Amino acid sequence: MKTSAMGLVALTTFILIIITIMASMNFPFSWVFYLTVIGQALVVYMVYKVLTDSYTTTKTFDDFYEDHPIGRQD
Repeated sequence: MKTSAMGLVALTTFILIIITIMASMNFPFSWVFYLTVIGQALVVYMVYKVLTDSYTTTKTFDDFYEDHPIGRQD
């Protein structure tokens, strides 16, 4: 099963938000520490997957924003 890059971004974001909540609620240090290590590993893996993803598009920098292109009129 292929993991999509955007799914990995969502998972990593969720884990890091959970770490923030756990740290503010005074969870045991070991839980926060190990989840932080896992979160850091996920960030590195996420960056690798996003950079090596085979995503292609026809948009260029001339198109400005994807939802409001100002460069060319189709």
